[in-house]
Amino acid sequence: MKDSRTGETLWYEWTGEDLETENDGTVFFTIGHVDIEHEVVRRALASALQRDGSAVSLGDGFRSLDTAIVTHGYAGMVDGAIDFAVCDVAGETREGDVVDEICVVTWVEI
Repeated sequence: MKDSRTGETLWYEWTGEDLETENDGTVFFTIGHVDIEHEVVRRALASALQRDGSAVSLGDGFRSLDTAIVTHGYAGMVDGAIDFAVCDVAGETREGDVVDEICVVTWVEI
């Protein structure tokens, strides 16, 4: 039987463009504005940190969340690109491009 955990594929490492960060930490994102205090969300993110190598254990991943910087905003892909670009609520990027589809996003900087 396949191991499937609730929230397992909720978080991804941000490789997109134009996200302003507080420091040089690793940034993870998920589609939607989510509350990282919710148990399922925290567990999924701590697990993603462990799988990525940003945390040595699940417990270390949970501790990393205590000082994480959470940002909510919008992103999308420009002209079918494979990486997201940060945009405003109207879908416009800092460079003036318009994304194909606006997504509500939560970023967590570790």
